[in-house]
Amino acid sequence: MELNEAIRARRSIRGFKPDPVPEESIQAILDLARLSPSATNCQPWEFIVLAGDSLEMAKRVNTEQSEIGAPIKPDFKALPPNMLPDSYGKRQEALAKGLFGVLGIERGDKLERKEWQLKGKRFFDAPAAIWICTDESVFNEQHHISLVDLGIVTQTIALAALEFGLGTCIQQDTIFYPDALREALDIPASKHLIVSIAIGYPDWELPANAFRSQREPVESLITWKTW
Repeated sequence: MELNEAIRARRSIRGFKPDPVPEESIQAILDLARLSPSATNCQPWEFIVLAGDSLEMAKRVNTEQSEIGAPIKPDFKALPPNMLPDSYGKRQEALAKGLFGVLGIERGDKLERKEWQLKGKRFFDAPAAIWICTDESVFNEQHHISLVDLGIVTQTIALAALEFGLGTCIQQDTIFYPDALREALDIPASKHLIVSIAIGYPDWELPANAFRSQREPVESLITWKTW
């Protein structure tokens, strides 16, 4: 697949077939991802691959923490979408309306909306997931540039997955409870969970996977300074 084709084809997959993802495919994807650029060649990323019992444990922790109303405490500060300025918040609102529209979930249907949120916390029932992590010695209050590097490696994984017929969904809500997840999965406290990627073979019969969110036209994003 050509790179420009992959960029245009990539979308958030929110429903997967149960077929397991071969370990060698994930290994190959991460082997490509490790070639991503990073500031001063720091390479701050580490990967935790979840499948089988470990994935089920992570699903259970996320579901239980959500159900009891545990406070959301991600390893890095993140502004809730509904606190963004209008021009940005409206894009998030349009995403929700469009997605719930294709799913047939009405605005007032709190039960179905809650179930959809819980599905997200179960990695949309993907057969595997990747947590992208960094060590606290690299990512701290004095050094935030690693977030840029981790964003780059995340995009590389999402694009590389297409070569293997795999779909991905980049998530934050599956690492909302990092302390509970670290304890359950025996992950050192020094490892920060920064972003999560659900990965598997897309189930194209699910309406959610046909949905495409809109992007701003490039003309509205560029300021030319050419003199």
